[in-house]
Amino acid sequence: MADKIPDTTTSTVEQIGTNNTGKDVVEVRAVSGSEAFNEALLKEDVPLLDARTLKLFAVLLIGFFCQTMNGYDTMMFGGLLNNKEYFLKHFNGENKGIWAGLISSMYQIGGVSALPFVGPAIDSFGRRFGMFSGSILIIIGTVIQGLTAHNASEGLMMGGRFVLGFGVTIAAAAGPIWVVETSHPKYRGIITGLCNTTWLAGSILSSGAVRGGLNIKSNNSWLIPIWLQMVFPGLIAVFAFLIPESPRWLHAHNKREKAHATLTKWHGYGNPESVWVRLQLNEYEEFIEMDGTDKRWWDYRGLFNRKSSVYRTFVACWFSAFTQWAGNSVLSYFMGAVLDTAGVNTSVGKANVQLGYSVEQFCFAIIGAQFVERIGRRKMMLAGFFGCSLVWVGMTACAGSLANSLTSGSVGGGDAVFSNETAGNGVLTFIFLFGAIYSFNLTPLQALYPVEVFSFELRAKGMAFQSFFVNAAGLLNQFAWPIAIKKIEWKCYIIFIVWCFIEGVLAYFFFPETRKRTLEELDQIFEAPNPVKFSVQTKTLAITEDRTVVSVESEKV
Repeated sequence: MADKIPDTTTSTVEQIGTNNTGKDVVEVRAVSGSEAFNEALLKEDVPLLDARTLKLFAVLLIGFFCQTMNGYDTMMFGGLLNNKEYFLKHFNGENKGIWAGLISSMYQIGGVSALPFVGPAIDSFGRRFGMFSGSILIIIGTVIQGLTAHNASEGLMMGGRFVLGFGVTIAAAAGPIWVVETSHPKYRGIITGLCNTTWLAGSILSSGAVRGGLNIKSNNSWLIPIWLQMVFPGLIAVFAFLIPESPRWLHAHNKREKAHATLTKWHGYGNPESVWVRLQLNEYEEFIEMDGTDKRWWDYRGLFNRKSSVYRTFVACWFSAFTQWAGNSVLSYFMGAVLDTAGVNTSVGKANVQLGYSVEQFCFAIIGAQFVERIGRRKMMLAGFFGCSLVWVGMTACAGSLANSLTSGSVGGGDAVFSNETAGNGVLTFIFLFGAIYSFNLTPLQALYPVEVFSFELRAKGMAFQSFFVNAAGLLNQFAWPIAIKKIEWKCYIIFIVWCFIEGVLAYFFFPETRKRTLEELDQIFEAPNPVKFSVQTKTLAITEDRTVVSVESEKV
């Protein structure tokens, strides 16, 4: 590879002079990503504040809602487990142990059961149909949950949560796929990163609803948050068929004129000969198989019939599982039990912490989404995994000190490393520090990275398989941690210290960078002998006077 040439210096430009096309070189840049993508960026500006750009952003919000309703349930049910006076009393339950694990885990069981239906719904009938059908199931599941107000049936509540999880798995797979395939390539990283931050918007709304419900002295204190769960799936069901279909899906199903028209309107700003339109259409022709396994609903062989496909599936599934096992689920579903180890024991106090935690996560996730293109996916995930490991060290020290002082009867003295108040405040501080690190580095990648990793042919079934891993990881969280917290309390945090560090090491060696490439160009990474090494290489590009981009290495300028 040619020596790296610095950005636009007079001496470098003079040294290179004229390339082999006879055109003068006016600028030299060292870039990451593909040549075609960088050339499109140079030749055709994509105005951020143009009315068409802003309208596309608004349209994409419908896909965002698929993540919002997922986040709503996570924090809602965790909040309801803190409602001792009405919710737990109504069902004669507790916020930890087998009862809490079983009720909450039905959501993940429903998600795992939906696996065979995700691919057919999204591939055969379109991304919009996947969002619509998933939303209808969520509405049905919400109604079933609400009916438990009359009979306190644990079976009915579990059934409702099963249907909810089933629907969310379909919608939560379809939404990010539609967003990443419909977004303009220039803004794909930021937009899809923002998509998953709306998971936290849902958690804020549910935390607020649960907190407000505590002021109501009746079963409505938990019924209102449950019924509000219908809002976002309702919006998706209304608008799903009023938004454009994915142009990639249209092209793959022999609707090429519609695909061209969609790209012209949203990516070419009305110009059918736009550089961005031609780039994507050419790549559709080259990379999208018209008779691939995505046309056969039953055929999952595409995920495993090539070395590159196995690698894609490995990366997407394990990245998703890693983000579930970093400790975030414990601080979502079982925040109440964690706060017990920090000395926060009242329902109102726990609800206040949970609401503040959700708001903080949302703010840091929004900021983090702005850096997925600047920093890169790999650097952010490595900072997230290793950073979380360090936070759990502090959390373990403070929670252990508090527990030991309470056991020994010490009040701010004795053998305690910290006073009770200091240790309790320390646990709270590390809870919020975890939320900041996780939300900034990992939350924006959860919807973006797995979708990017899969090629079009594999994307829907790959995301179904990825959803299986997410829900399987969630099942472990739901069954293991409430019991672990009840049995060994703060000592279970030690597991997160070790595991988050292992996640960081595995990510360093196996998870490639995906920024600054179109979705089709990502195939080059996974076909390379060493995908990680290939993905982080930089290239030296020479820019001629007519804005043509020439690779210094390949063209030997």
